Amino acid sequence: MPAFEYVALDTTGKKKKGVLEGDSARHIRQKLREQNLLPVSVDEAAQRESVQSKGLGIQRGISAADLSLITRQLATLTKSGLPLDEATATVAKQTEKPRLQRLILGIRSKVLEGHSLADGMGQFPHIFTNLYRSTVAAGEQTGHLDIVLERLADYTESRQQLQNKIRMALFYPAILTVMAITIVSFLLAYVVPEVVKVFEDSGQTLPVITRIMIASSDILRDYYLVIIGVIVFIIMAFSMLYRQPVSKEKIHQLWLKLPLVGRLVRGSNTARFTRTLSILVASGVPLLDALKISGQVVENLPMRHAILDAGLRVREGSNLAKSLDVSGYFPPIVVNLIASGEVSGNLDAMLERSSVNQEQELETLISTLMGLLEPLLIMVMGVVVLLIVLAILLPIFNLNQLVQ
Repeated sequence: MPAFEYVALDTTGKKKKGVLEGDSARHIRQKLREQNLLPVSVDEAAQRESVQSKGLGIQRGISAADLSLITRQLATLTKSGLPLDEATATVAKQTEKPRLQRLILGIRSKVLEGHSLADGMGQFPHIFTNLYRSTVAAGEQTGHLDIVLERLADYTESRQQLQNKIRMALFYPAILTVMAITIVSFLLAYVVPEVVKVFEDSGQTLPVITRIMIASSDILRDYYLVIIGVIVFIIMAFSMLYRQPVSKEKIHQLWLKLPLVGRLVRGSNTARFTRTLSILVASGVPLLDALKISGQVVENLPMRHAILDAGLRVREGSNLAKSLDVSGYFPPIVVNLIASGEVSGNLDAMLERSSVNQEQELETLISTLMGLLEPLLIMVMGVVVLLIVLAILLPIFNLNQLVQ
């Protein structure tokens, strides 16, 4: 029984929205009339979601918190022995967000038609990724759907926590940088010209630092539109270049070669890859399929290609650790843990341990970098302000000497 999203008017003319299940749109309209509601529009949930998500060419997802909550609720209900159709109906009733209710009831309608939960989620690929659907499908096939859903919820939460930590670490330096640029620009554009104008009429030779500051101020005031245009052009040119696959791969390759940036890129992508692969392997997904799926969550193109190449070597009979080590992109500790997991038969546990190790190392590295960046920004700002002050004070000192 498909789900339909409706918009209707009550007896007072107030608009009401909601989701109902029925055999057809006509059936839903009849239900609304029985409730003394005048139907304005009735659309099938899955079709409406598809149209809204692709209307502007943008795939609109849901937050990690909502996805994690839905997943954990489904895990709890299926673990208690509740059938999937009843579990999805219960989760739909518990959510207060109409869009989430629409999604869940759209999945339920597929389940009622005899499809699997993974197939139902396949209607919304912008919400449930290939990783998510493949893991759910493996859980259904092995009969451990509740365990798989719990792992997916944990994975979603841990990934969201790591992203939040990175955002919070970058927030203060970003604000400090913007404030520094704003203050220096204001001083150069308005304060310096007014103060230095007094000395220009004195006829004395101004110090070099003062002349440089005046020239910088003049350039900033007279050509600020050109400067803004150049910055916008550079950003747009880089954005267009980044969209080209060949250029994008070269940029990613360059990032891997940079001292600190490369370490951050390798650490974040390795953590994402190993955690994803551990979930898939633990859920019973074949290793070759798991490698193909987990490679898709890696954002750095050279590392993604290295994973796909490793899959080809595994297909030919090589072990996973040696296949990954060939590229040189993955840290030795990760390769060694994977090798231990292959020998002991606990590959999923070793993959999870390696992901935890990389996430902890990444957090430590980011905290260290942010701890160094903040005083460095303050120091740079202090030096710039000092130069501006000197540019103003030096002519005053020279003027005093001339008077004496």
